[in-house]
Amino acid sequence: MVTRTLVIIPTYNERDSLPVQVAAVRAAAPDVDILVADDNSPDGTGDWADSAAAQDDHLHVLHRPGKAGLGAAYLAGFAWGLERGYDVLVEMDADGSHRAVDLPQVLNAPGDWDLAIGSRWIDGGAVENWPAHRRLLSTGANTYVRLMLGLAVHDATAGFRAYRAATLRGLDLAHVESQGYCFQIDMAWRVVRAGGTVVEVPITFVEREQGQSKMSGAIIREALVKTTAWGIKERATQVRRAFSRKG
Repeated sequence: MVTRTLVIIPTYNERDSLPVQVAAVRAAAPDVDILVADDNSPDGTGDWADSAAAQDDHLHVLHRPGKAGLGAAYLAGFAWGLERGYDVLVEMDADGSHRAVDLPQVLNAPGDWDLAIGSRWIDGGAVENWPAHRRLLSTGANTYVRLMLGLAVHDATAGFRAYRAATLRGLDLAHVESQGYCFQIDMAWRVVRAGGTVVEVPITFVEREQGQSKMSGAIIREALVKTTAWGIKERATQVRRAFSRKG
């Protein structure tokens, strides 16, 4: 049976980088479809996507009313793809930091998985053009996630990943409100709590050369606060269960 795959690329002011990334994805995986989820970019990103989609039946565009964050864009993309019967839904950035040449490796991750993560922090994974403080921030955040949530994933904040559609259909996506790094942690944890299997494959992450990073202090704070709250709640639940068994 042919697997239908949709690559979701959220955009906001990515007019320069998006054409390069779309061409790279089409070259690396010619059979996949691409959905550009544009948050009404003032630089004309959505207009370019419309023009390109008119000439490429593998390229689609979802216009959103305004900038609402990465998590909301992916959730809208998931809904679009699930409605149209895709089997696998992929998250990728528009700026080239997620290399299209690594896409086949993510899609062909070994084993029977529900979520395949393109990981920077396992053997074979790498990051290019990052200063030491960015590496420390990312590795430290992922260590904190493992400790707080007991999530056996080395790169839970990674944004290059593929989900089985059947897995997404079983999750309560309507109540996902997190953004940025926190969205990625939230989704991975939801897959695990639903009994799903997460695998990691090594990829090389390349710091963007065009445009500006969307990372901010607010995104980092959200991830820290919510991960801590989830972890405390999870530990409290474990304690209650332990006492319940003893009783």
